Amino acid sequence: MTLGSDVSGLTTTAATAAAKGLSIVVPVYNEAAGLAVLHQRICDIAKTLRQRYSLACEVVYVDDGSADATLSVARSLPADAVDVQVVSLSRNFGKEAALMAGLDHARLGAVMFMDGDGQHPPDLVEQLVRHWIEDGYDVVYTAKAHRDNEPFLRRLAGRGFYTLINWGARQKIPEDAGDFRLLSPRAVAALRQLPERNRFFKGLASWIGFRQIRVDYEPAERVHGVTTFSAARLLGLSIEGVTSFSVAPLRLASLLGVLLAGIAFLFGLSILWEVFTTGKQVPGYPSLVVGLMTIGGVQLIMIGIVGEYIGKILSELKARPIYFVAEHSEKHFEAAKAQDASRDASRDASSQDAPNRTAAE
Repeated sequence: MTLGSDVSGLTTTAATAAAKGLSIVVPVYNEAAGLAVLHQRICDIAKTLRQRYSLACEVVYVDDGSADATLSVARSLPADAVDVQVVSLSRNFGKEAALMAGLDHARLGAVMFMDGDGQHPPDLVEQLVRHWIEDGYDVVYTAKAHRDNEPFLRRLAGRGFYTLINWGARQKIPEDAGDFRLLSPRAVAALRQLPERNRFFKGLASWIGFRQIRVDYEPAERVHGVTTFSAARLLGLSIEGVTSFSVAPLRLASLLGVLLAGIAFLFGLSILWEVFTTGKQVPGYPSLVVGLMTIGGVQLIMIGIVGEYIGKILSELKARPIYFVAEHSEKHFEAAKAQDASRDASRDASSQDAPNRTAAE
């Protein structure tokens, strides 16, 4: 019985990488207004990749329970230079589940993840592909070049998040890295073999290892709508990420317990010293109340931290599916070309028959 996995057979070189193809996974949620524009930009870059590398591409749109017309817009998108899959989930399962659904339905070798709001510039796709095909990197991830346009508290919270999640970790998660990344075929195979249901893609993509490279970029401005990630939701996602990928909160709770125990021990020694040296009894009511409240508060925090991890264990034991697909459709580029050619031939035949019919009449 082996406890590891050999994915060396999926190693690609500059000569063989393009033959594997590229699947672009785009999770969408209420993005009807800008989806057609984003699709056209993806098609344009797919044409460039086909001409430069002979790289076949497909795009997998995962509708995560949108409340607007996102699904109907996605159904109408043409297979222009790319195959198009539309995967509609039965409800809003969250971005991590949508990414997993896209990964499961991707048919080609390499996989790229990008957001559907247009802030991940499609023009950067060619650079990520070049690092994979020409430079041989397995994970090409992007990160914000800076956070100067964000509020100070948000920047501070982001830095604290990465400090906590990377504390004591053997494999660090790059700071400010996003979900916009490309995975080679063997990196995709490795990611698919990770069985956990509470997934944190940024952490898992870093944990699998292989050759990785960072690409800095400036997120584009939203051309429509507003972000659905409020401060409360970002806090919830941060807690999910930390407890899914790291045991740092448990270690921090243990260290805090040791610290409080040490302080209590020293405080007890100081009381004994004062009694022995002065013979005076130290009034204990205020110190007792403060001590009990401090220890009680810390215990509640620790119970909450442990509860988060117990909840994750319960979720894994239930083994519920991560998502349900309500609808799945496909359009193929070659089939679309054949249909267009057939229509053109029919029109040409009709135009040639028209004069003959006129002469016969």
